[in-house]
Amino acid sequence: MKLSGLHFLLTFQCTFECDHCFVWGSPWQTGMFTLPQIRRVLQRGQEHGIQAVCFEGGEPFLYYATLLCAVREAHRMGFSVGIVSNSYWATSVEDALEYLRPFVGLVSDLSISSDLYHYSEKLSQQANNARVAAEQLGIPTGVISIAQTEDINAARVTGQLPTGESGVMYRGRAADQLASKVERQPWEQFAECPHEDLRDPGRVHVDPFGNLHVCQGISMGNIFSASLDEICQAYSPEAHPIVGPLLQGGPAELVRRYGLAHEDGYADACHLCYQARSSLREHFPDILGPDQMYGVTK
Repeated sequence: MKLSGLHFLLTFQCTFECDHCFVWGSPWQTGMFTLPQIRRVLQRGQEHGIQAVCFEGGEPFLYYATLLCAVREAHRMGFSVGIVSNSYWATSVEDALEYLRPFVGLVSDLSISSDLYHYSEKLSQQANNARVAAEQLGIPTGVISIAQTEDINAARVTGQLPTGESGVMYRGRAADQLASKVERQPWEQFAECPHEDLRDPGRVHVDPFGNLHVCQGISMGNIFSASLDEICQAYSPEAHPIVGPLLQGGPAELVRRYGLAHEDGYADACHLCYQARSSLREHFPDILGPDQMYGVTK
């Protein structure tokens, strides 16, 4: 297996505490990359042949100096660099210009998260300010928008989400806060993972503790303990205690394989998978973590 992309979860901390968040981001979360750790991961990424890196969170702009240094270093090493942000910092176009100006020529993609989970309007004033400033500076920009659960229910009837919006995936905080608001489907029907290529993921997320996530909360190894080459060579999807069952029969097979208690229905495949994984964490602590991914605070 060969990876081409690394997504840094620069921090789990965030200005928001959105109901749909995969990683339970909040102002009270802990876990943050240091610059020496970032350099170490970038070096291992370069050795492996990684082509693109992205800095996200949480909210990466909360640690502006670290983010800027990391982006400069990644660009210097030849990576294509992206950033995902909720643009809380773009209180005016002028402010946004000053925040973004140092990234000119370094960032090939700025993805702005804006929807009703973040703000009181789908495209917030902050998001619009960031978009305008990025356009003026020549930074390629896009908007990430997640549909409300009411729209998800409607889409199941009409088969179409609002233009420009993606559906909620009911894992992380969404499994706790939003799953009860949508119609449940029989658990047996979730016989595959609909979102991730678990056999050959192409890109993975790396958290501040070094875990490499083939899907948020499922680790394939630790980059602080081994090189990417070593981790990829050792990764055997079918033999992996979580990925293996998911490949064989999706979240439903994960339930069957380990004899897990379950409800009759779930919001989607992610919901069943997340609940199953949560109950298995004590058996596979090195694979199903860190605590931040499962809403555990200490």
